[in-house]
Amino acid sequence: MKKVTVLGAGLIGKAIAIDLSSGYRVTAVDINEGSLVDLRNRCPEVSAVRADISDGKTLNLIAGSTDLVILALPSVMGSVILAALINSGIDVVDISFSNSDPFELDELAKEKGCTVVVDCGVAPGLSNMLLGQAVSSSEVESFKCFVGGLPVVRKWPWEYRAPFAPSDVIEEYTRPVKRVRGGEVDIIPALSEPELIHFDQVGTLEAFNTDGLRTLIRTTKVPNMTEKTLRYPGHREYIRVLQESGFFDHQPLDVHGVQVRPDQFTSRVLFANWRLQEDEEEMTLMRIEIIAHGKDSANQRRSKLEYGLLDRYDRKTRISSMARTTGYTATGVAKMILSGKFSKKGICPPEYIGSDSECFDFLMKHLLDHGIKISCKFTHLDQKTQG
Repeated sequence: MKKVTVLGAGLIGKAIAIDLSSGYRVTAVDINEGSLVDLRNRCPEVSAVRADISDGKTLNLIAGSTDLVILALPSVMGSVILAALINSGIDVVDISFSNSDPFELDELAKEKGCTVVVDCGVAPGLSNMLLGQAVSSSEVESFKCFVGGLPVVRKWPWEYRAPFAPSDVIEEYTRPVKRVRGGEVDIIPALSEPELIHFDQVGTLEAFNTDGLRTLIRTTKVPNMTEKTLRYPGHREYIRVLQESGFFDHQPLDVHGVQVRPDQFTSRVLFANWRLQEDEEEMTLMRIEIIAHGKDSANQRRSKLEYGLLDRYDRKTRISSMARTTGYTATGVAKMILSGKFSKKGICPPEYIGSDSECFDFLMKHLLDHGIKISCKFTHLDQKTQG
């Protein structure tokens, strides 16, 4: 039986470890004993190990004998650990969002013979796969992605819960955004260009620019691409107040003789407000709009392809929707690598998987088998909608 090591046993890492335990020998590693206790209680088949993997020797000892590692760590650790794993010649599926360019490790991964799928979550991740599939069969003119995770019950003031570390969310709210307009890359502020969008079964949400296109800017030649985050209306304005007031600044301040970084202080304070509580119901939404025309010169009709995702907390398994949609995307890709269905060497963003019809179909079935349904609506722009 093949061995899988999951680094990080938080909400998403835990879901990943449990899902893979039925077919693989799974070891989950975390520095937080509380997360490991819960995992042991839920799934005794998983070997739960407490360790500090920032120590290179410990990392090599834990991951050295595995067939594949899944990175489910905060972004501050992700890129460093990823480089170490690649250097050890280990295949990796990475859901840890990092600001660094993963292609900087491409040459090393190829040299070591590693298959490394990065940004393997919902968006980036599943969204990339859907675009990759579209690009493989048509000439795509534009790509828009709207995505967000939200609590079902709105609680003032934030009306938000974070399945990730608050520091990662703050990074998302402050990192400059790259988007593509007319074939050129624009850099604009995060939180910019807000708009209200209606979603059936949910209501009106607010969308704003965030830096989620990532590898798509390099790997696709789509002339217009945008990614926006979804929140309940009002949340963005509170974030802007904190940002404009300096609460996200990195420069330390002297507070009664103690050097304090505002962003780290803010992250600690928000953790209590944003932490997703056990058994708290939440949902994950995504809407992708793709406009394309046929590659064949005889078929240049323009069409619109719209994908929709609305997933909710699973009361039976007690797994959050964000853990389901992110985690099961990662486990589907892990199964493809472990079975040899996907074996491309080097840094492999999710759009590479989407462009392979067999791999794409495998992942869509894998998600559907886990109760994650992605709707698809096709429209000829000069005709009525096709089911």
